[in-house]
This record gives sequence, C-alpha cells and structure tokens, in this order.
Amino acid sequence: MASPSSTATTNIMLAIFEKKTNSLDLYRPLRNFIVINYSEREAQNLEDDLQTLKQLRSDIERGGTGADSPQARRDVLQNYYKALCAVESRFPISPDKDHVNTLTFTWFDAFKNKLKASQQNIHLEKAAVLFNLGSVHSQIGLSSDRSAVEGRRQASHSFIAAAGAFAFLRDNVAMKASVGNSTTVDVSVECVGMLERLMLAQAQECVYENTIAKGSSPGVCAKISRQAGLFYEEALAALTVAPLNQHFDKAWIAHVQLKAALFYAEACYRYSLELHEKEEIAEEIARLKSGTTALSEAKKTSPRGAAQQLLDAINKLESNLTRNLERAMKENDRVYLMRVPPSSSLPPLPTFAMVKPMPMNEVLDASREKMFASLVPDSSAKALSRYTEMVDDIIRTQAEKLQQGSELARVRLKEMDLPDSILALEGNMTLPTDLKEDIEAVQICGGPAGLEGELQQLKDLRRVNHELLVQTEEQLQKEATEDAQFRNQFGTRWTRPQSSTLTKNLQDRLNRFAANLKQAAESDARIERSVREHSALMSILDCRPIETALPSLARPIMSLDANEDAIVGGLKQSLRQLETLGAQRAGLEDMLKEMKRKDDILPKLMTSTGSHEDLFRKEISKYDHICEDIAQNLDAQGQLLMHIQAQNDEFAAIFNLEDYKASREKSYKQIEAAIAKFREIKENINEGLKFYVTLQDAITNVKQQCSDFVMTRNIQCREMIDDVQRQISGLSFQDGKSSSSYSYPSVTQRTNSQQQPDSNNMSNSSHFQTPTYQPPQQPTMPTYTQTPPPYGAPQGPQQPQQPQPPYHVPVSNYPYPPPQQQQPAPSHEYGQPAYPGWRGPYYNAPPQQQGSGPRPPYTAQSPYPPPHQSGYYRQ
Repeated sequence: MASPSSTATTNIMLAIFEKKTNSLDLYRPLRNFIVINYSEREAQNLEDDLQTLKQLRSDIERGGTGADSPQARRDVLQNYYKALCAVESRFPISPDKDHVNTLTFTWFDAFKNKLKASQQNIHLEKAAVLFNLGSVHSQIGLSSDRSAVEGRRQASHSFIAAAGAFAFLRDNVAMKASVGNSTTVDVSVECVGMLERLMLAQAQECVYENTIAKGSSPGVCAKISRQAGLFYEEALAALTVAPLNQHFDKAWIAHVQLKAALFYAEACYRYSLELHEKEEIAEEIARLKSGTTALSEAKKTSPRGAAQQLLDAINKLESNLTRNLERAMKENDRVYLMRVPPSSSLPPLPTFAMVKPMPMNEVLDASREKMFASLVPDSSAKALSRYTEMVDDIIRTQAEKLQQGSELARVRLKEMDLPDSILALEGNMTLPTDLKEDIEAVQICGGPAGLEGELQQLKDLRRVNHELLVQTEEQLQKEATEDAQFRNQFGTRWTRPQSSTLTKNLQDRLNRFAANLKQAAESDARIERSVREHSALMSILDCRPIETALPSLARPIMSLDANEDAIVGGLKQSLRQLETLGAQRAGLEDMLKEMKRKDDILPKLMTSTGSHEDLFRKEISKYDHICEDIAQNLDAQGQLLMHIQAQNDEFAAIFNLEDYKASREKSYKQIEAAIAKFREIKENINEGLKFYVTLQDAITNVKQQCSDFVMTRNIQCREMIDDVQRQISGLSFQDGKSSSSYSYPSVTQRTNSQQQPDSNNMSNSSHFQTPTYQPPQQPTMPTYTQTPPPYGAPQGPQQPQQPQPPYHVPVSNYPYPPPQQQQPAPSHEYGQPAYPGWRGPYYNAPPQQQGSGPRPPYTAQSPYPPPHQSGYYRQ
C-alpha cells in the first residue's frame, strides 16, 4: 500500500488582510442633519445612538493594529454593518444639497494598498465592512490548529463563514459600491466571487484532511479531494482573467494553481487505489498517468513564489503516483494484458461537496435594529404608508381569491361525494365526524356488550338492599318476640310498652322500602327486556372498527368493456392533481405573506431623489409574478374540476353509485337509532344504580336506628326483670320505687350516652324524643311514674309530620341531578318510590319533586361486596 497522501501535512493556506480607511467623523454631520430636519430635542434624544455609531466607526478605523482578538473584531464589524443599515434608511447621504453632503468615505484596496476609493455613498462603506468581515473569518480559520480533528473542524467552519460574507457582499452590495468612477477592484463582483470560491476550497480541504485522518475509504477520499480541486480551479479561472490577472501577486496565482493540480492528482491517486482493489488495472494506469501529468504541467507553468512546503507536498505525491504507476504497468504487462485508454476518454472523477457558503442574512439582519428607530421623515412616512396600503390591497385581494378557490374545490367534491366513493371502493369507508364521535363515546363506555355487566350490577345492588331489609326486620321481630314472652311470663307486672306500639313508624318505613324494592325489580325487568329486544339493533355498535358494518361499494358483476380500472385510475389521478393545486395555493399564500414581511422600501424612500410614483411602480411590480401564478392556479383548477365532474359521472354510472349511497344512508340511520336506544337504556341503568345506592344508605340508616332501639330495650328488659324479681321476693313497694326512681333514668342516660350520633346519624339521636315512638295510653304503676319511657312522646298532642321523599327527579330536567349531600336531610323520611328515571314506555312512575342523592357509580364497581347467598331472602 502506498503511504497516505502528502496533502495531510500541507498546512499552507491563504488568509486575507483587511482594507484600511481614513478617519471620519460621523457624529457631527448626522447630528446637524437631525437638528435641521427635525429638532434639537430629537438630536438630544438620539445622542446615545450617535455616540454608539461614532464609537463603532472608531473601532473600525483601528482594525489593523491587532489590539482586538479576531472574534471581537468580527463582532464589531457585524454590529457596525447593522448600524450602517439603520443609517442608510434614515439619512440620505449624497452630494445633494438637501442630503448629508459632508461625508466622504475613503477606503484603500486590500491587495494594492496605494489604490483607494472615495465616495459620498454609504454603499462603499458597507462593502468595505463586509469585505473586512470575510477577511477576519479567513484569519480565524488560518489561526486554527489543524493538527487535531477539532481544530480542522473549526478552521473549516471559519472558511465557510468567510465564503458567506464574500457571497453576501457580491449579491447585495458590490454592484452598488461600484457605481461611479472611484472604486477599487477588491470589492468588485469578480474579486469577491473569486474569494468566495477560494474560501470554499480551503474549507473543503480541511474536511479532506479530517477524512484522511479517520481512515475513510479511497473512493470517499477521492470524491472530497476532487471537489476541493474544483473549487481551486474556479478561483484560478477568475484570477487569470481581467480585472484580476493584473491585480494579484504572482505568488497568489502560483498557490492557487498548484493547489488545484495537487487536489486533482490526489483524487486520481485515491481513485486508483479503489480501482486496484477491483482489479480494473487499465483505468488505474490511466488515472495515475493523468495525475502525474497534471502535477508536471502545474510545476512547469505556475509562476514562481509558491511556498516550499507546498512544492514538497507536490513532489511527494508525484513520487507516490509514479511508484504505483510502475507497479500497475508491470502487473498489466505480466498478467492482465489490458489496453490502457487515453486520459481524454475517461469520465470525470466523481465529486462530493461537503461545504457551502454560510447564509449571512440572519447574522446581518438589521430589521430589529433599534438605532435611530424614532427618526422617520414625514414625507417618507407618508409615502411608506401609501405604499403599504397598495401592498395590503394586493395581499388581501389575492388571499381572497385563494380562499375562494379552496372553498369551491371543497364544495364541488362534496357534491360529487369525492373522495369518499373512491375510498369506499377500496374498502376504506368513512363515517361522518359527528356520528363517528358518538360511536367512539359509546364504545369507550363499554358498548352494548357492557350492558350485561351493568344489569348484573343492578341485580347485586337489589339483592344487597333486600338482605339489609330482611336483617332489619328480623331484629325488630326478635325483640318483639322476646318482649311478648316476658309479658306472658310476668303478666301485669310487666308494665313496659309493647314493641309493636313503639316500632310502628319503623315498620311503616320498612314496608315502604319493601314496596320500593318490588317496584324497582319491575323496572329492572323492563330494562332487561329492552336490552334483549334491541340487542340485534345495538349489536352494530360493537363492531370494531365500525366501518366494517357499513355497506361496501362493489364492482359491477358483469363488465362489457372491462374499463373500470381505467376509469377509477383516471379519477384518482385527477384528484391527486387537484390536491397538488391546493398545496400550491397554500404555498402561494405563504409566499405573499413572506414577501410583504420582507418588503421594506423605507431606505429607498429616504435615499430616493426622484418621483415616489416611479419607485412605487417599480417596487409593486415584484408582486406581478405571484399574482400571475395565482390566476394560473385557479384557471387550472376550474378546468380540472370540469374534467373530474365528467369522470365522476362515468364512475357513478358504472358502479351504481346511487344505490350505494341509499344503502349507506340506511346504515347511518340504523347506527343513529342504535345509539339513541343505547343511550336510553344506559340512562335508565344509571338511574337504577343511583336509586339502589341511595336506598341502601336509607335502609342502613333505619337499620342503625333499629339496632339502637333493640339495644335500649334490652337494657330496659334486664333492669325490669331485676325489679320484678325483687317484687316477687317480697321487697317493699317503697324500696322498689326508690330503686326504680334511681335506676330507670339511668337507663335513659346510658342509652343517650351510648348513641353519641355522628353527622350521618343525627336523625337517630333526636328520634328517641320525637312523637315517632308515642306509646298508647297505658295503666301506670307507681314504680315507673317518676321517669318517662325513653321512647315516650313529648308533652302535647303533636303528631309527626310526614316528610317528602328525598330522592326525586324532575320530569323536565336531566334525569340525574348532581348530588348535594351524601345523607338525606334529618327531617326527611326514608320511604320513597322506585327510581323514577325511566323515560321509555316501560316506566310509568308519577312525576316527583326534585331531590338529591349520592352520585350513582356509572362506571365504577359497586362499593360493597356481592352478598353471600344466605337465608336473608324471604320469598
């Protein structure tokens, strides 16, 4: 293997010195202009801006002293250029008497320091600043340490920035700065174009050095090397013709010429290595000869003055080429015996450009520059306002045309049922958006298949309520049975009120709860029947995706000329063209907005000396091209829509589109009916769940009251048994009275202290002092005359008021009002009708007044475990 290329050790590159200038006072002429044309007050307000501009110009003048680092120098140049843009838009600088006519900018040629240019034109100043910006970037690139990968990467980036600065100068300022007799070659279009290519060549060379360092394949190295050679060749072509051929030092031309030959030969060398691996010996020999010839001619024809290090690199590469050429020729003579083609018949070497000029528009954008922002002449402001109105009128008119075109296409396609009919033919049916959203909502909450689980939840809740009710009734029945047994045993001595007289109100409640449960079971049965009867209708909602349940657009059973595919293909092609036109309209509208955003003619207005009308006509003509494009787009769409209409008529006739639409609409109506029925059943199930949860709370509350009652009666029972037994044992009546007077009130106290009602059971604690448990008139005995029974009535004939049921739903409102409280109000009874939310033909509950209750568990599992199958049920 040959040794690596010699160019990896070639550290010879070119940097550019900055242009020099004479001292210039910007402060005084600009301030005088402000005072004369505006006011002294305005000049005072802009004092900071004037001082900043003065300082920037002073920093530019001392650029050659090397006091600042290249990076700091770069920042100063960029800031000064943006400041110049602000000055240009507000100060007309020219020899005219009404302009700033005392400023003369002088700059010396960078390559021939004795040549200079002087102009009363800010464009020369801007061109010189941009030239120096490119120069500073080239110096930063040259100063980078290219012995390491990161250094070569930084150098390449700097050369790319330099190329961007020179390209920006060529495209935006060079022509303006060349107007007039006083100009220099270095800022001409030809020179800055050459410098741009030179900087790109050096940036590509840095990339090539990194490519060699990381051991890339010979083919890749050859492509990158050849592109570097092309950049150098382009720079050399500009250097060898007027006006540059007599302007640059011979050493420059020699350097560029030798570099161009070096990288061409390097590409031949690398490419030949790849050819050798492929055993393409004939082309390998031709490439090696071509590289050797290029180096020999370059050494002969290039001027003197090239760096010795560059010449050494060329000699080393030439030695490598010669050695490989001799080896290849021997192998061909002994083994391959292939005819070597002439170099002129070889195809060009492949290239791979890794660099391009850095865009400088954002870096040098002065649109956000605040300097002198308040300084706008009245005449320029009025003219700018008028021009802005003209531009806005164009933008508004053209935007309306674009929107109308898009709306027309949308309406026409909808009338033709496109592209839905094409999608249906391909099996990609679509639903209307509203209908699809309704179906998704149904499927998210479980769909018809989930109704069975909710019905089972209703059954479980009903069973739990039934068991609670049975348990409560058994408590009261057990207590009543025990009381009857003692009454039979002790006869008239058992003076306590009978249980039935005290529990009548509780029994009435439990009976109402039982009636409610019976009515709710009937409602549940109607819901179950509705689910069974409409399961076929609602089954379509369980299809996933729902589009599989829609009818498809089928091909005709018999075809006479078998041209269906051609018709469909033509229609689809036309729709794609229509879509392309729509995308073009969107791009045109964005282009209009972007043109308006960038359309700032204020600098031209402030520097213009002619008629504003001429300037307006010239500037507004920028929009003519895009207006023509919009008109062409709309015309093309009109023609295309007529063609699509004809194609669609033929398509509809062959595929019997009308019958398909009718069957599709029928499916839509079936889906809508299924959704309506599902929602109706779902609402009634939710109402049932809400009812059972609320009823369970009510039964639990009454059960607690019954438990408290039974516990109190048991305590009374034990104490009365003690009293009766003492009487039977012969204790005196007075002793018994004393004992009773002492102990019976304690029962009441203990009962009240044991209850300690919480916030959910406040009705219980007050209930034992209400008329709810009023005992009938009983013959009293002296033993119990001093202490009223704990369930006795207060003084007076007041009877309990029957409260309204707390779980009512209004007919006119949504059937599930939000809950206001978890427990019913203490003044309410717990008897209530079965849940009245049913609004179908299955529920005939009378309308109820609005109430409140806890939120039903619509989707959550029931908050209680399923009841055990025990003996609590009573058939």
